[in-house]
Amino acid sequence: MDLKNLIREIPNFPKSGILFRDITTLLSDPEGLRYTIDILAEKCSEFQANYIVGIESRGFIFGVPLAYQLNVGFVPVRKPGKLPAAVYSVTYDLEYGQDTLEMHQDAMAAGSRVLVIDDLLATGGTAAATAQLIEKADCNLVGFGFVIELKDLGGRQKLPEVPIISLIEY
Repeated sequence: MDLKNLIREIPNFPKSGILFRDITTLLSDPEGLRYTIDILAEKCSEFQANYIVGIESRGFIFGVPLAYQLNVGFVPVRKPGKLPAAVYSVTYDLEYGQDTLEMHQDAMAAGSRVLVIDDLLATGGTAAATAQLIEKADCNLVGFGFVIELKDLGGRQKLPEVPIISLIEY
């Protein structure tokens, strides 16, 4: 299945000069969604992860069914103030400013094998910050999985040297 055919392109969103890759059309297609989860599960099973960490918010969309299919736990990484228990926190730089991500401190046992899932790899800042959270939890990052990778933005270069899977490349 050619997943690119299910991704809608919206020019000049969220600002002029940006070509936005919209996954809502993929999500609304039952066969495309099933295929996406199935192929992610096939490619990610080799990592033998104990947990899938999904990055807010679209990483939840793909991470939960993937965790179900691989029979592993799911851990959400959220924006500040969204998690009720003690958290690890990482602040990272954006193009214009900073952002912060958090993860529960008791979400995974130390030494767990962790796979990070998100919808999109662009500049890599959010995924790199998530890798730092996993390191703070004393867990082992075994790889990253993305539905889409925007190769020209160089996000891969910001990530730790672990396997990276992307289903669609632009």
